[in-house]
Amino acid sequence: MKITAITMTLIAVLTLSFRADKPAYKLYDSEGRNAKYEKMIETVSTADVVFFGELHDNPVAHWLEYEISADLYKIAGDRLIMGAEMFEADNQLLLDEYLLSEYEADKFEAEAKLWKNYKTDYKPLVEFARKNGLPFIATNVPRRYASMVSRGGFEELDSLTAGAKMCLAPLPVSYDPELKCYKDMLSMHGMPGMGGKPNENLPKAQAVKDATMAWFISENLPSGKIFIHFNGSYHSDNYLGIVHYLKLYRPGIKVATITTVLQDDIGELGQESRGLADFIVAIPSTMTRTY
Repeated sequence: MKITAITMTLIAVLTLSFRADKPAYKLYDSEGRNAKYEKMIETVSTADVVFFGELHDNPVAHWLEYEISADLYKIAGDRLIMGAEMFEADNQLLLDEYLLSEYEADKFEAEAKLWKNYKTDYKPLVEFARKNGLPFIATNVPRRYASMVSRGGFEELDSLTAGAKMCLAPLPVSYDPELKCYKDMLSMHGMPGMGGKPNENLPKAQAVKDATMAWFISENLPSGKIFIHFNGSYHSDNYLGIVHYLKLYRPGIKVATITTVLQDDIGELGQESRGLADFIVAIPSTMTRTY
């Protein structure tokens, strides 16, 4: 009888453990407190610019990007503007033509410089903009110009033509090497696996990207509009990167930030993730990846 009771207790405990929820994410505020999705939407909808800092290969992040865009559209309607790091400024005409239905998707996808996970992760966002007649801004610097800076510093950009410079933030780009986001890139901690002497131009290339994205957000944000921007989390975490430059170009602008982090246990937000953004999406580290 005693053995049976112990056995039944063990079965009950195991059953309860398997019934425990397995959430795909948990949402926290900047201080690590549980946050409600509806409250997040209410909060970010009052900003001029909403940054979603994603993990590029994470399906939960990409799903939330779509859901947040759709919910902001319910609030803002045609006041919503979309934009992303994943599109380079010299592709803006091509993107505009596609949004205006000048040609079909196969033509656009064949000619645009698209990331390898475009069809699964970014196409839904572009199609949402197209369906609802919303602008979608290609904010990033053409990668060839970032590569020039990575090789030889900001001075390499001086040789560009006036037409080429239209795809960049105004030169010279202001640069503060003491900002945490750039300083960390020169450390082994900031660049895992990097051997030998750090490339001192690497954070400058990052700065050119950040400044250019901030510039095109600023240039495409009329008064009264809401701009949601999708970028790698490193570009907006700690309110630095793009956010730093945007505030230089548009003093007084109201910004809201969301970031995504991976944790083995998402039941509580890790100390290292607190303060990264206004809202932090904690995702199980076992979550599948899109590539």
